[in-house]
Amino acid sequence: MKEIRIIGLLITDRIKEAGLTQGVLSANAHLIKSRLGFHEVSEDVCSRTGVIVLHLSGNPDEFDLFEEKLKEIGGLEIQHMIFKT
Repeated sequence: MKEIRIIGLLITDRIKEAGLTQGVLSANAHLIKSRLGFHEVSEDVCSRTGVIVLHLSGNPDEFDLFEEKLKEIGGLEIQHMIFKT
């Protein structure tokens, strides 16, 4: 049975946590099939809060290790969905 996992990341302080988060994402790029990131932007200010949605593909055992690495970063809230196909 194949597993599809969607991970949602809420980054509470993009300026502080973006570098660490990007490092973990880059190190695990082979697991990321699709990535969508967004934050609120206006003419005057760019929000410090951001959201990233990841569609993972590959070995489910590696998904768990990837999530553990993300949990080590302060300022991230992680949610996920798992689909079995």
